[in-house]
Amino acid sequence: MIYHSTRSLENGVNAREALLKGLCDDGGLYVSDELLTCVLTPDMLKGLTYRETALRVFSVLLSDFTKTELAEGIERAYADNFASVAVTPVTRVGDEFLLELHHGPTSAFKDVALCMLPQLMSAALKDTGRRVMIATATSGDTGKAALSGFMNVPGIGITVFYPHGKVSDIQYLQMATQEGRNVAVAAVEGNFDDVQSTVKKIFASDLRQELADEGVELSSANSINIGRLVPQVVYYFDAYRQLVEANEVEQGAKVDFCVPTGNFGDVLAGYYAYRMGLPVRHFIVASNANNVLTDFLTTGVYDRNRPFVKTITPSMDILISSNLERMLYYASEGDTALIARLMENLRNEGVFRVEGEMLERIRSLFKCGWADDAETSAMIREAWRKDGRLVDPHTAVALKVARERADRSVPCVVLSTASPFKFCRDVYIALTGRPLEGDPDGFAYMDALSGLTSENAPAPLAGLRSMPVLHKDVVRPEGMADFIRATVARAF
Repeated sequence: MIYHSTRSLENGVNAREALLKGLCDDGGLYVSDELLTCVLTPDMLKGLTYRETALRVFSVLLSDFTKTELAEGIERAYADNFASVAVTPVTRVGDEFLLELHHGPTSAFKDVALCMLPQLMSAALKDTGRRVMIATATSGDTGKAALSGFMNVPGIGITVFYPHGKVSDIQYLQMATQEGRNVAVAAVEGNFDDVQSTVKKIFASDLRQELADEGVELSSANSINIGRLVPQVVYYFDAYRQLVEANEVEQGAKVDFCVPTGNFGDVLAGYYAYRMGLPVRHFIVASNANNVLTDFLTTGVYDRNRPFVKTITPSMDILISSNLERMLYYASEGDTALIARLMENLRNEGVFRVEGEMLERIRSLFKCGWADDAETSAMIREAWRKDGRLVDPHTAVALKVARERADRSVPCVVLSTASPFKFCRDVYIALTGRPLEGDPDGFAYMDALSGLTSENAPAPLAGLRSMPVLHKDVVRPEGMADFIRATVARAF
C-alpha cells in the first residue's frame, strides 16, 4: 500500500517509511487511495479474537510488513498489557453501549495504539542502521502512553511536550515520573495548540535535516502518524463483533458511534473502518466548549479565531484538529490542491470554508454536539446515580451528546476514552457538588473518589504516589527545538 501527502500525489512511500517519517515533507498527512478499495466486512471477522482482528486490519493497511512481523508485534502489544482479556470490552450503560478503551497500562485509549506503534517502528528500523527521535505534543493522554510504549526501545528516543498547567494532576504525574534512558518531558508555556503547531513547525524546519545528517529520523507518536491511527481502526471492528455476538445487533445492521474528540484522530479511525466496510450510520463528534468541530460540521466554516477555553476535559481542549485534514482529503475525492489551499487558509487566516456537495457528503455521515463543564458534570452524576457507571469527563461529554440524538432508532456505541481516576478531582466534585476541604492534591481526590464509589483506581495510577518526579523542565515554544537537540544527544 502506497501512502502520499494529503496535499500532493508526489513522493509516495510505503507504510514503513510513512510511519517512520510521521509527517510529510510538505506538512501534509499520509493517506492512501487504496483505502477506497480495501474490503474488510464484519462477516470476514466473525468469531475472531481481538488479536486476530488486529492481524487482519494491519495486513490490509500496513501491507508491506510481513505477517510474522505483525503477528509478533501484536502479541507483544496486547498479550499482557491490558487488564481486560477482551482488550477493549463493550458494556451497556442505559440505552447506550460503552466501548471501554482504558484498560491499558496508562488507563487511556491511546494505549491501544501506543503499545503497537513501537513494535511497528522497531520492525521498520531493523537492519537499517537508522535511529528515530519521536517528538510528540500531548493534551494529556498521548504523552504518558507514548513514553510508556517507547521506554528503552533500542534505536528510538522520545521527547514529549505538554501545555504547562493544562493537564490534570494525575496526567502530569504520569509524565513527570516516567523512567527510561531515552525519554524526555517538558512543559511548554501556552496551550495545546501552541505546542502542537510548534511541533509541526519543527518538522518543517532545518532541525529535521540537521538530525537526518546525523542519521536520526524525526518522527511523531501523535495521530498525525499513520502508524498511530491504524491500530485504532481495530477496536471499531471488534466492538461491532462483540455487539453481534451478544445479540445486540444483527450482522450487517448499522450502528452509530459517538466519539469525544478534539484532534479528530479517534473518530477518523472509525471513518477508516467505515470506508473498509464497517456498517455505520453516523459518527457523532462530541466536543467540549472548544467546539470548533461542532461549528464546522454545522456550518461548513472552520474558524479557530475564538477564545481558548480551559475545561474539565483537557484532552479535548484543542482548536486545531489536525486529523480533520485526512477526512477532508477523502471527502474531496482526493483533491490535493483544495486541501493544500484549505490548510494554507487555516495557517494564515485561522479559518477555511467547505461548501456544496463536499459539505453534504461530510454532514450525511458526521453528526455533532457539545457539552460545557456544567453539562459534563451533570452527566457524570447521571451515569453514576441512574446507571451505576463511573465515567470520566470526556466519556461524559460523549454520553450526553449520544443521549440527545434526534433519531435513536439504531444502537449507539460511546467511546469511553479514559479511567475516571485520571480526572478524580473533577469526577469527585461532579458527584458531590463540592471540592475537598483545602482542595488538596490529586491523590486525596483519588482516595476520596474510591471511598465514595467503592471502586478502586487502576494500579498504575494509584502507584504514582510513591514515584519521584524526574522531569521538571518548562520551556517556551521557541525553546522546543533546542530541547529536542539535547534529548538526541543524551538518548543516542
